[in-house]
Amino acid sequence: MKTCCYVKKDFITEVEEKSLLTEVEPHMKRLRYEKSHWDDAIHLYREREQRKWRDENLEVISRIRSESFGANTEHLTYVHILDLHKDGVIKPHIDSIRYCGDVITGVSLLSDAIMRLRHKDRKEELVVDLLMPRRSLYRLGGPGRYEFTHEVLGESESCWEGEKVPRNRRISIICRDLPKVTNRAKEEEIQLKPIPEEN
Repeated sequence: MKTCCYVKKDFITEVEEKSLLTEVEPHMKRLRYEKSHWDDAIHLYREREQRKWRDENLEVISRIRSESFGANTEHLTYVHILDLHKDGVIKPHIDSIRYCGDVITGVSLLSDAIMRLRHKDRKEELVVDLLMPRRSLYRLGGPGRYEFTHEVLGESESCWEGEKVPRNRRISIICRDLPKVTNRAKEEEIQLKPIPEEN
């Protein structure tokens, strides 16, 4: 698990974080926080997709992909931006193989957080917590991708080595690879709520 699910501290600098926030904040502020996601996995969030980035931020996106994916990976064109309210949570879930590939990766802006992985069958035996400090990169792959649920804990549950981890508003910049061809949903089968996007 350690080789496929991990966190890298200080993956981006304060300057890079500020640059990313400067680009995404004006768009996020126009959206309202939602109380429920289409698959009921997220509470108090807003999200959008973005394809075009400023050059300095595209360099960061490229670095995220280089760290987390193999050389011949087919990437989803759009980067997912998820804004989680201070009181928001991501509930335990496993992503659908029809819409996601083998790896999910991203950087955490504005706040530390705890991600919990729990085996889908041995829920009380196999539990792994990952501390995701502000400006860190996280990567989920291998058995951690579809054999374990993943969640981001609320502030009341967020502890690391016996110490409380303060939770503030958190924005994650998320990259995914394409689903395997055999798993991909047909376009007409996808009935999701549209996410605001940049052309």
